Amino acid sequence: MLRIFILVGALGAGILAAWLALSLQSGASPSVASVQPVKAPTVQVLVATAELAQGGKLVKAHLRWQPWPEEAINPGFITQSAKPNAVEELDGAIVRTRIVSGEPIREDKLLQDGSNLLAASLSPGMRAVAIRVSPESSAGGFILPNSRVDVIHIANQQGQPEGQIKLVGETILRNIRVLAIDQKVDDAKGEASVIGKTATLELDADQAEIIAGAQASGILSLSLRSLEDGDEVPASPTVKSQATSTIRFFRAGRSETVTIR
Repeated sequence: MLRIFILVGALGAGILAAWLALSLQSGASPSVASVQPVKAPTVQVLVATAELAQGGKLVKAHLRWQPWPEEAINPGFITQSAKPNAVEELDGAIVRTRIVSGEPIREDKLLQDGSNLLAASLSPGMRAVAIRVSPESSAGGFILPNSRVDVIHIANQQGQPEGQIKLVGETILRNIRVLAIDQKVDDAKGEASVIGKTATLELDADQAEIIAGAQASGILSLSLRSLEDGDEVPASPTVKSQATSTIRFFRAGRSETVTIR
């Protein structure tokens, strides 16, 4: 009988010990190791505090230092470690190409005060040539700086009977970049059109000679091209098209004929 009591007591003690062990195990919360994020090294870079238009003048309020990831630093960026006095040194510089707010400042986008902005905007080996335009000859004023155009030459064809005028139009240059309209060299954001009296074109030496001769012998008109044509190589036609269309109209008692190739 005594053995039975001892056996029951031992069994009860085992059950109690097992229950206590399970209770302690379920109540314990697992330990989680805290991982501190590794902060990437940064460099102080000079950035614009506002949108800066082409041709505008820089002032100190337009510039500030901003931390920039060291691995994303471009060699053209202005860093505080390399140029600690850059804010004062660049005060009064001219913006060569538009800079958006928050964009790192690059010296190749700036000109020192007094520099020729138009000359700096020219591609190497190119010339700036101005021609006379009107709203009628410049797509109603919708041609802006940096637009691409074809140049059409309209001149009186010689050898016509007395009292008759025959005007012949021909495309002499294709896909030409417009540098400026009058003295405006920036296509301002949201601006729909610019009405000007002169358009300055970017031409090579041969094209400049073609324009000079054409402007002296007739009227020049600009035809606006699609933005999708930007990659096409600017050129002057080497072979004249033989296909023509003729329009005859009367003005002030005289017959005028316009032939378009």
